[in-house]
Amino acid sequence: MNTLKKSARILVTGAGGFIGGHLVKYLRKKGYQNIRAIDIKPLKKWYQIDVNAENMVLNLDNLENCQLATKNIDEVYNLAANMGGMGFIERHKALCMLNVLINTNMLIAARESKVKRFFYASSACVYSLKKQMHVDIDGLKESAAYPAQPEDGYGWEKLFSERMCRHFMEDFALETKVARFHNVYGPFGEYRGGREKAPAALMRKVIEAKLTNQKTIEIWGDGLQSRTFMYIDDCVKGIDLIMHSNIKEPINLGTSELVTINQLVSIIEKVSQTNLTRTYNLNEPNGVRGRSSDNTLIKKYLNWEPSIPLKTGIRKTYQWIEKQITKK
Repeated sequence: MNTLKKSARILVTGAGGFIGGHLVKYLRKKGYQNIRAIDIKPLKKWYQIDVNAENMVLNLDNLENCQLATKNIDEVYNLAANMGGMGFIERHKALCMLNVLINTNMLIAARESKVKRFFYASSACVYSLKKQMHVDIDGLKESAAYPAQPEDGYGWEKLFSERMCRHFMEDFALETKVARFHNVYGPFGEYRGGREKAPAALMRKVIEAKLTNQKTIEIWGDGLQSRTFMYIDDCVKGIDLIMHSNIKEPINLGTSELVTINQLVSIIEKVSQTNLTRTYNLNEPNGVRGRSSDNTLIKKYLNWEPSIPLKTGIRKTYQWIEKQITKK
């Protein structure tokens, strides 16, 4: 592992978002004091704020803002992106593609500022759709991204940005790390408004049904589509391990605990101590039939893989969302 001094100057972009906010908190707990946190949202809309960080509001579509962001920085964690769950990325393909401006300008600025390491948050959406057509899917190996047929819009942008990272490393000796996230969930994230992902959306629906004495829950798709879901604590630990490893290629960051959406709903119902009648809306976005993370490579490199049980993570997340809804 590549060690990093606690006095190192660290930049986290997308710090006002779900994963970025947790990453700042994680790095602070590890003893890093010089953290610059940047997001496009006004500070009052950040999910989490570390008052001891250098918090800045910047639009990183702009190269000059990226140059300002990376000034005197040793490590960059680039999590900034205009994104959301399947409902968002299927309906906003152009906005997702425009994320390429952020990573391109951040790479240019990082090179100019002589940044030592650059982390890019990619996605399992880069994987070929042809290899995700069955519910009982084998884990997706990193090589399954090619020949390329990724998720339209969001997946293409992520795959292109991965290549940008690779070529900046090859041509300019900027050390880049790329992790392909698989369905990250946890507290301090979106649970309503159109950008929420499946676990948070389903927990919100169960909580609202319970509070209003409803007996039904609507599920997008037929409920048989399968996924792996990674709790946020595993995600930020994985980011840290990958960033300070000798890994050169894009690598999966997700659990191998495969469940159907119906099984996910059952776990949420058990946590909430409720039982609802399910209705299925086949007209809403529901993504590929099956997606699972093959963790062979990450275990080989790190002797570690995300392993927090889904039931444990769902319980913690449910309690947080329930508290937010109850307060409102």
